[in-house]
Amino acid sequence: MPPRHRLILPLLLALVAPHATAQSLTDCRGITEAARRLVCYDALAAAEAAPMPKTVAEAVPAPATPAASKTAPSATSASSLLGHTWELDPEEHGRILRIRPYKPVYVLPAFHASRTNPFPSSPATGHTSTSSTEQSSDEAKLQISLKTKLVENLFGDNGDLWFGYTQTSRWQVYKAGTSRPFRETNHEPEIIGVWRTDYTIGGWRGRYLSLGLNHQSNGRSLPLSRSWNRVIAGIALEKNEWTLTFRPWWRIPESSTQDDNPDIASYLGRADLQLVRSWNKQELSVLLRHSLQDGRNSHGALQVDYAFPLTGELRGHLQWFSGYGESMIDYNHRANYYGVGVSLLEWY
Repeated sequence: MPPRHRLILPLLLALVAPHATAQSLTDCRGITEAARRLVCYDALAAAEAAPMPKTVAEAVPAPATPAASKTAPSATSASSLLGHTWELDPEEHGRILRIRPYKPVYVLPAFHASRTNPFPSSPATGHTSTSSTEQSSDEAKLQISLKTKLVENLFGDNGDLWFGYTQTSRWQVYKAGTSRPFRETNHEPEIIGVWRTDYTIGGWRGRYLSLGLNHQSNGRSLPLSRSWNRVIAGIALEKNEWTLTFRPWWRIPESSTQDDNPDIASYLGRADLQLVRSWNKQELSVLLRHSLQDGRNSHGALQVDYAFPLTGELRGHLQWFSGYGESMIDYNHRANYYGVGVSLLEWY
């Protein structure tokens, strides 16, 4: 047989081999004619070398199963508001001496008082102004407030120690004739111990208990000096986008010669209750403060703050205060205050 036929015939037989009866070496040996026996051997060799046709299931590639993305969001619940700001959740632990926001940081260029307090007074000897402060009812108000964790897990796996500092200033920026003075600046450093909790009461989740030492003063000389020291306890709960914090306190007594304001607790109160709602980059805060007394010593205050997004991290900020003690110098002065401005940091 010509050489080219030896190449063509095996290919033809290979094509029909899947449809023909299978040949074996024994079958090929039984063929007496040499040419046919050779063709049988070639066809058998070609059939063994040719790839077997794939079934439909094998021929069609299976749809690729998407691999789990390393950046896919986990199925964990939304971050806790209090858990984040006080580093209560496990993923927040270990961040010592990191500066964090505390109370809102804002600038209110428009801050109006319904009535001013030109002659600040106190029952303490030499603490009543005899000359008018000549203050304007329109001024600016600024607040800066930061905190940092000093120590973590003081008692086993719980108990964090924090340091906080808040400063608020009232600036008579619109009084050009008197060099635009800062009328009142209040300083409030504090040390706070925070114990993480996790229980449920009435649908609210208890997040922490706290106990701290608080100093508040205006750093001024007589007759305008005002100050006090307190031991403040706290309990904080949260529910969805709401947080609730209750803080009772006890004023540390001072001697009569050192006390700038012996009746301050009857005006600035003995406890406060704060409710905060945070949603869609908006925050609403309601603060109630009271003396926890009745009759002539029943005094308190209400403050409402609302922040809303403007651009980037900047927010609009509205504030309304009604009652006693908007500042230390006005601790026993009652008025309504209205503020409009911007804030950089809020409660959470």
